Amino acid sequence: MRRIVEPINQPKPHPAPAPAPPPADVNGSISANHGHTAVVTSAQITAASAISLNIQGTAAHPHTIELSQAELVSLRSRQTVTKDSTNVNNHIHTVTFTPV
Repeated sequence: MRRIVEPINQPKPHPAPAPAPPPADVNGSISANHGHTAVVTSAQITAASAISLNIQGTAAHPHTIELSQAELVSLRSRQTVTKDSTNVNNHIHTVTFTPV
């Protein structure tokens, strides 16, 4: 009968960490809001391709927010992203996306 001897003090391999759960949709908090809505979907965050987001919601006029590939990667990493909207009717809105 052969006996297998393992070396002493050899570190045991650690299992790979569990993958991070997919990101959830992220609702934006909009400054001076009057009916606008800003949501970046989980699919948009996962795809990580630059997007132009219409935040009109129930407001009588539109605004858009441009999110770059790097900013979507930040959201996927659960980092806050703040952007200014386009200027419409002589005003803008600051939108803050805070992933949970």
